[in-house]
Amino acid sequence: MLTGLAARASLWNRRRKLALFMQTINPGPETRVVDVGVGDTPFGTEPGVAATHNFFEALYPWPEQITAVSDVPLPTFAEAFPAISTVVADGLELPFADDEFDVAFSNAVVEHVGGRGEQRRFVAELCRVAPRVFVSTPNKWFPVETHTLVPLVHWLPRDAADHTMRMLRRKEWDQIELLGKQELLALFPANVRAHAVEARITVSVVAERA
Repeated sequence: MLTGLAARASLWNRRRKLALFMQTINPGPETRVVDVGVGDTPFGTEPGVAATHNFFEALYPWPEQITAVSDVPLPTFAEAFPAISTVVADGLELPFADDEFDVAFSNAVVEHVGGRGEQRRFVAELCRVAPRVFVSTPNKWFPVETHTLVPLVHWLPRDAADHTMRMLRRKEWDQIELLGKQELLALFPANVRAHAVEARITVSVVAERA
């Protein structure tokens, strides 16, 4: 029951993110989009929150304009989304030219790339390959940690939170570095204007070069 509720909540939240993306970025059929951090799954086939993985590819009206990037091979993804180009690469060092895309999109990835230094490099790469960026991450200040569905524990000091998550056998917590709104905004380079368009369950930020 809990996983079903989580899946429904995740789908509502991710549909809202797509709506925010469409409203704030206003893409068209010619807009070139790179989505950095996809998983090798189709949409709607996994249990719980994972059912909404790759929602952007499933719901975006012009999938043929998307280039999807992952740090693992994507055979299942490629079969599910044959119109979408795939690239295997490290998000900290994208193999694209400056401004190769019109928009860079990334959902629930920046919290997985490492500490603040790695997070800053990840955001800088998004800003390098596209003049406009849309980034979302689970809000550290939401009382339920969205990867583990455990309430409040993520607000403990890091060592205590890690110990508690291990006791609860929440392996999803490994290597996660959560961000709040101000922490996410602080990752963007000085020459980029960034503002939050959502900051409840997740923080979504739209950015463009000044």
